[in-house]
Amino acid sequence: MSTPSTDQADATTPNETGPDQAGSDQAGSDQGGPGPIGPESTALAEPHSAGSEPGAGPTGSGRGSASAEADAADPSSDPAEEPSGQSGPEEPTSDAEQDQFRLVIVTGMSGAGRSTTANALEDVGWYVVDNLPPSVLLEVCELALQANQTRLAVVLDVRTRSFFEQLPTMFSDLSNAGIQAEIVYLEADDDVIVRRQESARRPHPLQGDGRLMDGITAERASLATLRAAADLVVDTSSLNVHQLGSRIGAAFGGSQHDQLRVTVVSFGFKNGIPIDADLVFDVRFLPNPHWIPALRPLTGLSREVSSYVLEQQGAEEFISQLQAMLAVIGSGYIREGKRFATIAIGCTGGKHRSTAITEEFARRLRADGTVTNVLHRDLGRE
Repeated sequence: MSTPSTDQADATTPNETGPDQAGSDQAGSDQGGPGPIGPESTALAEPHSAGSEPGAGPTGSGRGSASAEADAADPSSDPAEEPSGQSGPEEPTSDAEQDQFRLVIVTGMSGAGRSTTANALEDVGWYVVDNLPPSVLLEVCELALQANQTRLAVVLDVRTRSFFEQLPTMFSDLSNAGIQAEIVYLEADDDVIVRRQESARRPHPLQGDGRLMDGITAERASLATLRAAADLVVDTSSLNVHQLGSRIGAAFGGSQHDQLRVTVVSFGFKNGIPIDADLVFDVRFLPNPHWIPALRPLTGLSREVSSYVLEQQGAEEFISQLQAMLAVIGSGYIREGKRFATIAIGCTGGKHRSTAITEEFARRLRADGTVTNVLHRDLGRE
């Protein structure tokens, strides 16, 4: 994770964009069509922990409200200011305890799926705090450590300027306390966010007296620095709640703290490059099964198409070299604190070549012990 600065850094994305990842990761996963994930302005307006006592720390699984942890700060103080003389979290009892503590920050666009992500994290055993101002994050981490909570996820609300200005101090305080945060950024296309916001019949939190698009544009600009620093960017434009939950569960459901988790995405270039991909590869150098009548109606998931693609000259060399390259890049990612990699493999339509290569590449990664999630973004769209 790169520490955000006060400058609004633009996130680097491929030149072509499009809806992302409507597939499933494993057999039996939800293959239903995209459905609304739901605006976060509705979900984040209310704390999720019923009956929580003010000042109580996180003492069990489930989601706590931000107000419960924030009462340690002076209620009369400006939320944009750090309390004077604020100390960092207490030192854990051992180095092992510190090594086990993980902090995930969930942020992103309103309507992109932050509440769904929070629910998915909670389902796999994370303690989740919703709608937390950045100024009290260090205190919440202290409470979590005192309660022996080793996996804390926080949904940050940084949509106001005063909250955004607190980010550099927040990340500096976390670093000084020896806590490395992992940032998950939820993204979606403007038209998708508009549709989700309108379905909830609520205004965008930043639109004020303007149009809905004014609020979306303002939020996207204010979050550019966090997006650029994110460890994991998930484009939910073409995902329904089940598919998003499955992807989050695959990324955070296990206990491997220092192991790279890989998502391999097949796609068609005609539908745009996945905007959340870390690495993009083109397999259009392989012959296209589309021009073989017997293979045209099949997909890369079929044995016939898979065998045809993998037998072509260059296919084996491509997969082997891609696997060797990922071993080098993956080690560097781990050294730099990045635990997630999204690899996109594309052909013309995302039906034959990219699907077959993706499946074979993922099979080899799993055989080597790499936690691997597979998404076929464009299957069914041809």
